[in-house]
Amino acid sequence: MALLDVNNLSISFGGLRAVDNFNITIEKGELYGLIGPNGAGKTTVFNLLTGVYKPNEGIIRLDGDDITRKSTIEINHAGIARTFQNIRLFRNMSVIDNVKVGLAEKFKYSALEGMLHVGKYRKVEKEMDYEAMSLLKVFDLDGSRDVLAANLPYGKQRKLEIARAMATGPKLLLLDEPAAGMNPNETKELMDTIALVRREFDMTILLIEHDMKLVSGICEKLTVLNFGRVLCQGETKEVLSNPEVITAYLGE
Repeated sequence: MALLDVNNLSISFGGLRAVDNFNITIEKGELYGLIGPNGAGKTTVFNLLTGVYKPNEGIIRLDGDDITRKSTIEINHAGIARTFQNIRLFRNMSVIDNVKVGLAEKFKYSALEGMLHVGKYRKVEKEMDYEAMSLLKVFDLDGSRDVLAANLPYGKQRKLEIARAMATGPKLLLLDEPAAGMNPNETKELMDTIALVRREFDMTILLIEHDMKLVSGICEKLTVLNFGRVLCQGETKEVLSNPEVITAYLGE
C-alpha cells in the first residue's frame, strides 16, 4: 500500500482551475519531487494535502486512510508535516522552544500546573527538553539551543523549521522550496540535511523545488505540473530529459 495516494484532485478559485485532475502515488521511504514553472499549482497542491484548502473533487489517502476533508490539525495528527517557502519560525522564541512547540501534542500538563509549576509540569518539561535536544543534535543545532530563532543564520533557520516539523512525528514530510534564498554552500548543506532526515527517521519526503541541481541530486521520482495539470511523471532522469518538460520551463 502506498503511503500517499492522491486521485483526481481538483480545485477552482472563481473561474480559474488551479489544480485539475491531479494524481500522485508515493511509496513509503521515497524522496519525491514536485516541480513546475511559477504559477503551475505546486503550493496549491501542498495546501490541499495539508487541509488549508478543501478540494472540489478528488480523494487524498494517507496510509490507506481518507484525509480529504479533515482539518489541518487532524491531518498533522494523521502524519503530515510541512515547511514553507517563506520560513515561519517563532522568531522571538529560542531554538529549543521552537522545537518544543512541535512536541506539544505528545507532552501535556494542565494550564494550572503550567502556571504554578506543580504536578506533572517539571517532569513533562524535563522529558520535552530531552526529546527536543535529541532532535537538535540530529540537525547540529544543539549548540544554539538558547539562541533566538531570529538570530540564526538563514541556513540554520531552515534546519530549525525542518526539526520543528519532525517534532510532530510525521509519516510524510512536505518541503516547500527549502532551498529558496540559499547560496550554493547552504544548498549543499540542505541536501545533506534532507538525506540525513530520510536516513535517521526512515522518512518519506515530498518536496517542491526550483533548484534543478538539488532535485536531480536527491529525488528519485518527479511529477511535473504545468497550468495545474500533470505534464509528466516518472523517474527523475527521464522526466528532466522530457522535451515537454524542457519546453514548459524554457519556452519554445
